[in-house]
Amino acid sequence: MKVELNPNHHHQDQGTKTEMCRTIEVVAGGVVLSPAKQVAGADDCADDLFIPPLNFSMVDNGIFRSGFPESANFSFLQTLGLRSIICLCPEPYPEANVEFLKSNGIKLFQFGIEGYKEPFVNIPEDTIREALKVVLDVRNHPVLIHCKRGKHRTGCLVGCLRKLQRWCLTSVFDEYQRFAAAKARVADQRFMEMFDVSSLKHLPMPFSCSKR
Repeated sequence: MKVELNPNHHHQDQGTKTEMCRTIEVVAGGVVLSPAKQVAGADDCADDLFIPPLNFSMVDNGIFRSGFPESANFSFLQTLGLRSIICLCPEPYPEANVEFLKSNGIKLFQFGIEGYKEPFVNIPEDTIREALKVVLDVRNHPVLIHCKRGKHRTGCLVGCLRKLQRWCLTSVFDEYQRFAAAKARVADQRFMEMFDVSSLKHLPMPFSCSKR
């Protein structure tokens, strides 16, 4: 098994040296085991409970969202048969999580967005746009989107996806607020409202809510 680190996986604007996305791609030789076979002692642990990550939810066919997965969540994540994970946190990915990705053939797309608090919220539109391209590429499905708590950064990315799916803003904000609850940020909702999806409309959107 070989791990390939591709720091310049996505195209960047000319003259921009800022690293927008880091990817870790696991290339496994031989037969790829199904999720059921990858769980050691699955027959002996049939009574064990699966624990989803914080704020876990299904977004659409092949797309999930959550807070940062912990080791207790790995067995649950194996049942999803993930191909990719999109991490919106800038910190280095924990070693235990990297090992989980390697052992399950999951590719990591890491878009480092700082976890600001109001009134100093600065959401990088170009980074959200690049992350959306990963979400829209069905070759990355099933994919899990996560940040620290699965509220703000994840909520903004999902909200922009909903705009592509032609959701009205009221519904976009309702979904965002269900996860953010008392921590909902006006700046996040303003960002989603102002986000321009026109440059992404040419991309295929094979989702349940994207029929034109």
